[in-house]
Amino acid sequence: MKTMVATAVLALGIGGSAIAQDALEGIWQTANDDNGNYGHIQVTPCGNAFCGVLIRSFDSSGNPLDSDNVGKQIIWDMKSKGGGKYSGGKVWSPDRDKTYNSRMTLSGDAVVVKGCVLGICRDGGNWARVN
Repeated sequence: MKTMVATAVLALGIGGSAIAQDALEGIWQTANDDNGNYGHIQVTPCGNAFCGVLIRSFDSSGNPLDSDNVGKQIIWDMKSKGGGKYSGGKVWSPDRDKTYNSRMTLSGDAVVVKGCVLGICRDGGNWARVN
């Protein structure tokens, strides 16, 4: 009986950790782009990495924008390196229509996004957790 209980507890522990949510998962508000616009990106696991899709877009006054970019993938192949650091992924910037080799650093409810393309690097700003 003790063996069955121990096995059940161990199975629950392993199962629980396998489905634990990563801190990067959720909805993030981007920094304002060159036009003052910003968006909400929903980050979810995709294979062994993370991906993010633009789910809402707003103008500089906070009014919703009817944007063709809503529904498009903004982040892909972003891999956790531990300690709140993510790299190896790409981030597409709709305002410049450029895809950056990117990294992210997570701290609490904020993530700093940075990326480079053809040797030109850009600070993607601080993103804030929406939920």
